[in-house]
Amino acid sequence: MPKISQLFFKSATIFFIIGVMMGLHMGFSGDHSPVPAHAHLNLLGWVSSAIFATYYALNPKKAEGKLVMWQFAVYTTGIVVMIPSLYFMALGNAALEPLVGIGSLIVFAGVLLFAVVVFSSKN
Repeated sequence: MPKISQLFFKSATIFFIIGVMMGLHMGFSGDHSPVPAHAHLNLLGWVSSAIFATYYALNPKKAEGKLVMWQFAVYTTGIVVMIPSLYFMALGNAALEPLVGIGSLIVFAGVLLFAVVVFSSKN
C-alpha cells in the first residue's frame, strides 16, 4: 500500500477515535451543542480521509510525488485548525469563528489539491 494511503488511513483512524469520544462525551453530559464539530470531524476527518486513502491505494501511480504529500499536509492541517475551533465556538466562544473560517479554507485547499491529483493525466 502506498505511503500516502497509510498516512490517510492512520489519520482517519485517529480522527474516528476522537469523533467517537466527542459523541460519547455529548451523550454522557447531555450537552449536544458541539454536534457541528462532531459531525464535521466524522465526515471530513474519518470518512473523507479514508476515501482519500482508498483512492490512492487503488491508484498507486497517482499516489507518488510531492503533490500528494502536500495534499495530505494541507488537508490534515485544515482539520486540526478547524475542528477544535468549531468545537469551542459551538460551546459559546464566538471569538473563534474566524479561526473556523481559516481552517475551512485550508481544508478546501486540500480538497482542491486532491481534485488536481484526480484530474491529472498521470495514470
